[in-house]
Amino acid sequence: MTDTGGDIKDRGGKDGVTEQDLLRQIPSVSELLGRADIRELSDSFGGGLVKSEIQLVLKELRAELRGGGAVPDGARFAALLRRRLLRFTSPEGRHAVNAAGILLHTGLGRSPLCKEALEALGGMGGYSLLQSDLASGGRSLREEKVERLLIELTGCEAATVVNNNAAATMLALNTLAAGKRVILSRGQLIEIGGGFRMPEVMARSSVLLHEVGTTNRTHLQDYEKAVDENTGAILHVHTSNYRVRGFSGTPDIRALCALGKKLGIPVMDDIGSGALVPLSKFGVTDEPLVSESLLAGAEIICFSGDKLICGPQAGIICGKKEIIARVRKNPFARMFRVCKLTLAALEATLLHFVNGTHGDALPFYQMLSVPLKTLGDRAQRLMRAISELKGVRADIIDDVSYVGSGSLPDEGVPTKVVRVRFDKAFPGYGGIEQAALRLRQGLPSIFCRVKEDSLYCDMRTLFDGEEMEIAKGIRLLAEDISK
Repeated sequence: MTDTGGDIKDRGGKDGVTEQDLLRQIPSVSELLGRADIRELSDSFGGGLVKSEIQLVLKELRAELRGGGAVPDGARFAALLRRRLLRFTSPEGRHAVNAAGILLHTGLGRSPLCKEALEALGGMGGYSLLQSDLASGGRSLREEKVERLLIELTGCEAATVVNNNAAATMLALNTLAAGKRVILSRGQLIEIGGGFRMPEVMARSSVLLHEVGTTNRTHLQDYEKAVDENTGAILHVHTSNYRVRGFSGTPDIRALCALGKKLGIPVMDDIGSGALVPLSKFGVTDEPLVSESLLAGAEIICFSGDKLICGPQAGIICGKKEIIARVRKNPFARMFRVCKLTLAALEATLLHFVNGTHGDALPFYQMLSVPLKTLGDRAQRLMRAISELKGVRADIIDDVSYVGSGSLPDEGVPTKVVRVRFDKAFPGYGGIEQAALRLRQGLPSIFCRVKEDSLYCDMRTLFDGEEMEIAKGIRLLAEDISK
């Protein structure tokens, strides 16, 4: 728990006040529940939740006191508790303003969903046509609409959906080559976000990893020499979250598919971010297209649904009809199955690619396309809103935004940033990291970059009007730290 402001009592020997004295001043749960302002919170949020949250807050407060923290007064405690309850229960509490300049920000949910996807989620709240055939009344294919859209978009024979791309990779490998060797270049032994490493994923898939080549160079003959009677597949992994420069190289998917066809070995392509359209139209470097991998001859391809596709978290598997049928029968498929909400949001998102409206409708592509002049106008509005704040200094600078989430790791997109600095003479100013923390803890949460003792507020990753949310947050922060 972090609280700033209010009547703060000294700790640790000043005026004879000890840590134990402060701990004794912390009220009990029952005492707090009896207060009028806390009873109002119980009426609004429910007594059970309020009691549970009070217990957690008091536990955190005791730990902070032992570490040098302070005790907030009663009114500040109630305000803090209300903010935490709102954060837990309301859409307002979950809303975040992304001024960090990372378009696909993993910590903030990656790609924002389009309006139609949000509407589709609402339509699935009651009974819905998830898996019912209207003609027979019996069960239908769960992902029937998603498969139809993916066939149209990529040219695949069949497709299925699981809960993320790590699951898609594991399921595809287990289906294709359980108990057999899978050949992979050492340069593609990537670590996926969250510490999931490709060798570990392959081990859990019950396949035997056979590494070929070196970290920076692998040749086609390395793959060919490694093939034997126990080889189940050749795996190609797109290194979407890093780049190797200089003396490096590895066979592309076309060369591997030609080799696989020659040797009768299936080729699997894990392309990570899952581009369905060329990104060069939006001013950044192209990523491998799903359709190109299929045209090259890959039997099975897996990729994410919540990165460049801009849908909900999902792992998508496309490929040959016979292989996808085997994937669906794999016991892991049910373990990794997605819910009705994921399918509804994914259907609505994919439909924009089919109709060619993705550039105008999907927030990620909208943000990539915003002209610098528009970003400059947004920055000017923020500047005007905070220009009169005492002790706050701000200016507009050129900078770069990044795609994020393991996509285009070194690809910067020009942007405008409002750089905000605070007068360190302010009483109560705890440094720029503390200022950033306070913005994150506000309602809504505001995420900025911290750089050179300044807050960098990136205009490219904002929705229209959110610059005013940032202005409000900075205004409250300036008022608070100047007390």
